[in-house]
Amino acid sequence: MSEFDTSPTNRESPKDWAPATRLVRGGMARTPYGEISEPIFLTQSFAYDTAEAADKRFGGEEPGFIYARYGNPTVKTFEDRLALLEGVEGCRATASGMAAVHTALVGLLKAGDHMVASRALFGSCRWIITQLLPRFGVETTVVDGTDLDAWRAAMRPNTKVLFLESPANPLLEIIDIAAVADIAHNAGAKLVVDNAFASPVLQKPFTLGADVVIYSATKHIDGQGRVLGGAILGADALLDENYKDLIRHTGPALSPFSAWVLLKGLETLELRVMRQSETAAKLADQIAAHPAVSRVLYPGRSDHPQFEIAQRQMSAGGTILAFDVGGREAAWRVLDALQIIDISNNLADAKSLAVHPSTTTHRSTPEADRLAIGLTEGFIRLSVGLEDASDLSRDIGRALDAA
Repeated sequence: MSEFDTSPTNRESPKDWAPATRLVRGGMARTPYGEISEPIFLTQSFAYDTAEAADKRFGGEEPGFIYARYGNPTVKTFEDRLALLEGVEGCRATASGMAAVHTALVGLLKAGDHMVASRALFGSCRWIITQLLPRFGVETTVVDGTDLDAWRAAMRPNTKVLFLESPANPLLEIIDIAAVADIAHNAGAKLVVDNAFASPVLQKPFTLGADVVIYSATKHIDGQGRVLGGAILGADALLDENYKDLIRHTGPALSPFSAWVLLKGLETLELRVMRQSETAAKLADQIAAHPAVSRVLYPGRSDHPQFEIAQRQMSAGGTILAFDVGGREAAWRVLDALQIIDISNNLADAKSLAVHPSTTTHRSTPEADRLAIGLTEGFIRLSVGLEDASDLSRDIGRALDAA
């Protein structure tokens, strides 16, 4: 609670609320003005009543904010609400999803350490693991995330972190989070899970054993194409030990305005994700039945390679699917024929978006590595939005006919 909070003290604990209520009211701390919408504290720094008060605040003897790079009331509200939704102690917000990924990994690793990561990753995540971290003496091993024996075989005495996306970008690979968590913990390592594709609505990695969960809040949490944002969640002790000084001194700070926008996004997150997932399931079936399509990958369909795991881990199939139309030329014809759905590399937006991953989001991934995860040039990734399902169905059907 903020020092400004004027809410009645006899209210029930937010921990007793259902997720939908947490999304709307979690972390709310009102000023004496009694506002309904969360205030935006657009300030870089904070004043102190006395020099002694400043000394005590910097020394950690008294609570309070010091500088926007370290913390801000609006950002804190966002962090508290997201942590409450996840059912975990703490959250640290960042300026983007990739800032969250980078900070989450760097905070747990040092020169001489080893990490293991799943092969199916967003291109920028893979660059951090295979290009950036090795420059600073961190050894990395990339494995087939669906092969538990491969995870076990990759473990070393100096393995400190296991990292995965599930569902993974762009072909929706599902990894058994609980099983990988056991492998990590048996070796004294931490499991870091990027949960952006599933969203906190559809999947709860902490209940499956994850130690750290990352979000690109740009995606479902904003979900309306407005701002960038990221989040790192975990136990307070873990966050303080590994990230407090790192965030304070390197400055991947989320702006107060962006935090406010993300708070507004959280209010409608569950409604949007469930509606989008319903439409995505319908479109996946339609696309699978079209003769121009050789394969559809959607976690909610029984023909998904990891369908049974998805059923255990996720409460719905999600808002994103991928499908193969045979080659780049056919894929581009489909994309160019769309009249409602936009061609865009973003995802989890209120607007439906389609992209050719091989030439955009995964362009920097070597071809051999793309093929290793099954990403051929015929694949299109479709992020399903909030448009009317019949309009999207018509648009997709017309575009597939063009293939």
